[in-house]
Amino acid sequence: MKFAIVVNIARENALDLARELIGWLSVRHIAYVVETRSAEKLQIHSHQPIEELSRHCDVFISLGGDGTLLLTSHYADSKPVIGVNVGYLGFLTEFTQEEMFPAIQRVLDNTSSIHRRSQLEASVRIGSEMKQFRALNDVVIEKGAYPRIPTFVIHLDGELLSSYRADGIIIATSTGSTAYSMSAGGPIIAPKSNVFVITPICPHMLTVRPIVISDEKRIEVSVDAPDGDFPLNCDGYLKTMLGPQELVTVRKSSDSINLVANENRDYCEILRTKLLWGREHNSGI
Repeated sequence: MKFAIVVNIARENALDLARELIGWLSVRHIAYVVETRSAEKLQIHSHQPIEELSRHCDVFISLGGDGTLLLTSHYADSKPVIGVNVGYLGFLTEFTQEEMFPAIQRVLDNTSSIHRRSQLEASVRIGSEMKQFRALNDVVIEKGAYPRIPTFVIHLDGELLSSYRADGIIIATSTGSTAYSMSAGGPIIAPKSNVFVITPICPHMLTVRPIVISDEKRIEVSVDAPDGDFPLNCDGYLKTMLGPQELVTVRKSSDSINLVANENRDYCEILRTKLLWGREHNSGI
């Protein structure tokens, strides 16, 4: 079994943990490959570009926060990802630094369990070619630098849902419901729920609310505006700029993300810990 290691090089504690991890693997003669930018920072000569890691490795280890895990998962090609939290919030990263080595050992012993997470696939025509982009958390279309308020027109399976005058539209998975969508007022959805949530960003009508839909739906979004360029982001990464009336089709991807599960914690605990639920009641939690 060979491990791929991806590190948030902006965090010194993540680099320190990577050095400790490499030493642990080396002593046990366990094969590993370090992502190129991480290897350069760690001064390791054996490395591969992140785009090539899935061809050489069986399991990925992400050392950072949720952003590092999102980046890692995009290149894992459905191979298991061990997310170690060296960031702040850590909704997606299942393991603390202290839990990292036991988690790796369970993977080596083939006793670990996997959380399968659905992804979104956004399709848009760029020139003469249809491009597809995947997202574990969300697909977001924003007004960007457009000086006025555009209208976002949304169809579900070809039927008009509504036209939203807003600063943008977020389409999120249940996994991504605790990310940008939650910040914009969207609901928290338990993982593995077979739904998506559509959340307008700063809508210019008080009656507009987020809507939860089946993940079997086909979502079509276009921007009704006389001019301008509108960013299409997937998991926070700019993919392309959309022109007026250009159509984006979003549906459930056939490819899922496999996260190595931490069996010592549950989702309710995550909500209490990360969102500080119940603290105001001073109930000893």
